[in-house]
Amino acid sequence: MESCPSIKNILLLDSEGRRIAVKYYSDDWPTNNAKEAFEKAVFNKTQKTNARTEVEIAMFENNVMVYKFVQDLYFYVTGGEDENEIILAAVLQGFFDAVGILLRGNVDKREALENLDLILLCIDEIVDGGIILETDANSIATKVASNIVDAGAPLSEQTISQALATAREHLARSLLK
Repeated sequence: MESCPSIKNILLLDSEGRRIAVKYYSDDWPTNNAKEAFEKAVFNKTQKTNARTEVEIAMFENNVMVYKFVQDLYFYVTGGEDENEIILAAVLQGFFDAVGILLRGNVDKREALENLDLILLCIDEIVDGGIILETDANSIATKVASNIVDAGAPLSEQTISQALATAREHLARSLLK
């Protein structure tokens, strides 16, 4: 019997390989030092590739890793060596696109740090305990926006409608491709 697809971690690193937002769902890296060493090694392996237009796939330390870069941010999703690369790529693309929607197209380190709460909520909407919950960027962004409103955060209705308008624009663009 096949097991449910799962991931080991989601990483968002800056252009120097430092953490912006990371979530680990595996005991493969038991300590913070082990996690930081893994992040540094992943960054060093991938920084010279050109993963700006397409998702790239690599084997790294008996793991399948998919990654993509935009400006000064590096997005990674890691799964076990038997995981399906297409599923991992769907998770990565969902994360990447949802962050783009939530940051209104300004996907860079400064915006990511200023909106770290949105990015962490985004990761939580995509994966729970390593199990993939959602890969559709529009659904993820809508859930994150509704979580912020439910939490009573000081967001005006205009900001939410702008976020939803951005999501609609992104969907329209993706349908035209």
